[in-house]
Amino acid sequence: LAILMFSWLIFLTIIPTKVLNHISPNEPTPVSAEKHKTESWDWPW
Repeated sequence: LAILMFSWLIFLTIIPTKVLNHISPNEPTPVSAEKHKTESWDWPW
């Protein structure tokens, strides 16, 4: 159960960034996009 919840947590943190990047790729905020990318992929493992 804990693994399932953890995987869902990863899903909910990675998918919104991907969706936002797909929905609004022409936003004048590349810094925030890069920040989100590093946040979502900067896992301890």
